[in-house]
Amino acid sequence: MSNYSTPVRVIDPREYDVFIGMDVDKRSIALTHVDHLGVEKSVKMAHESSMVLNFVRNRFLDKRNVFVYEAGPTGFGLYDDLTVAGYDCLVVSPASVPTARSKRVKTNRLDSRQLALQLRGGSLESIHVPTEEYRMLRELVQLRKVHVKSISGNKCRIKSLFLRNGLDFVWPTPGGYWSKSVLSGIKNFECVPALRFKLGLLLEGLEFAQRHALRCQVSIREMVESSKELSDSVDYLRSLPGVGWIVASYAVARIGDWRLLGKSDELASFMGLVPTESSTGEGSNRGSITKAGDPTLRSLMIQAAWAAIREDPSLLEFYQRVYKGHSKDKAARIAIVAVARKLSARMHCVLKERRYYQVVAS
Repeated sequence: MSNYSTPVRVIDPREYDVFIGMDVDKRSIALTHVDHLGVEKSVKMAHESSMVLNFVRNRFLDKRNVFVYEAGPTGFGLYDDLTVAGYDCLVVSPASVPTARSKRVKTNRLDSRQLALQLRGGSLESIHVPTEEYRMLRELVQLRKVHVKSISGNKCRIKSLFLRNGLDFVWPTPGGYWSKSVLSGIKNFECVPALRFKLGLLLEGLEFAQRHALRCQVSIREMVESSKELSDSVDYLRSLPGVGWIVASYAVARIGDWRLLGKSDELASFMGLVPTESSTGEGSNRGSITKAGDPTLRSLMIQAAWAAIREDPSLLEFYQRVYKGHSKDKAARIAIVAVARKLSARMHCVLKERRYYQVVAS
């Protein structure tokens, strides 16, 4: 499969004869096929792309076939094999597949049937399937996220240990930064043997996670620098105020191929930075943000927004304007999310237009 092929996002059911829904797990595939006449049949087979292809070629060789399955832990190998064989395939988010609340029975066969029927109805939209290059970058940033989470967890456990046992330890740095002097003080802190043993193990876990997070970051940088496309995308994002290397590399990994970007609103929606809405008739009722998509990316965008308002006067002015329009108990939260959404629009612009961001003089 070409790295720059454009995958199918939605289909026109009139262009196909057979609609094939698949429920995929690590060992098996439940497959249901339907046609426009309502003929349907379900089968179960081993999780092997060759078996799916043989099944379709033996029964529907002269038909126009289209496939769909839900994104999950099995990845995109099945999608790759089907598209290489010349078939159209949609990979949909499980959260986007409508399910009737009254249905209490859930099986692989019923799930595959539901996907096939909805595919025939044209109501499914595929996610952006990342190419191999972006998948590998995702693997690395995901691993780094695991170790960063472990760092945070170990720090919280150490602080909890001091608090729970009434240990008086002075944190000499402002903002809770764990400097070398802080770590040295914890290592040499005098306490009873049981607590000293636990502190030692927690510090070992902290240092292990820090080393591996650093190794991941080095590997991410090497991969990005070895690819002109990745390197350019990261550099374009880093030209934005508030966006550093970590935010840029993680965003590129999650957004994927810039050629598949739609409107800027779609990117904000992908990050979960758009408000929920429940409107009827003339009324319009908007609530908090949807929080859809990757929570880590959204968290990084919020952090970048806080940094951006310190670097960009126009964003600071925008933040203050939104802040003044809300009550003080929630003004800061709403305003910084609005800045993050505006930042996502700038990300869309520099990626789509392949250029560096330039601050416009006021």
